[in-house]
Amino acid sequence: MTITDNKTIKATQTEFNNKFPYLKIEFYAHEHGAQEGSPNRDKLADSLTIGDARTKINEGDLSIHANQKVSTLEQNFQEKYGLNVQVFRKSGDVWLQTIATDNWTLHKQNEKGELAEVRI
Repeated sequence: MTITDNKTIKATQTEFNNKFPYLKIEFYAHEHGAQEGSPNRDKLADSLTIGDARTKINEGDLSIHANQKVSTLEQNFQEKYGLNVQVFRKSGDVWLQTIATDNWTLHKQNEKGELAEVRI
């Protein structure tokens, strides 16, 4: 995934969701700690550009792969770009923050979301 100043949060979210259809990422104004949730009031508008949202000036490719842990992905966004993200997993008709399962891989999270949808 390429991170550039003029790319919108929405475009970044769509690109991520295309790779992992049962997961989504949300961007927040403040950093969260390990296994902590992010409050909805801190969520950034998806119309913002990456340049408006981040605190570190850096552009380039962000490696995202199925065997990567959620915690690693969130940490990479923060360390490389100063972007505070939270991964969510689909569970039926709702989206859950993956705070208790941040040590799972993106593949496992996506698979769990797919299984939850099938059952409902």
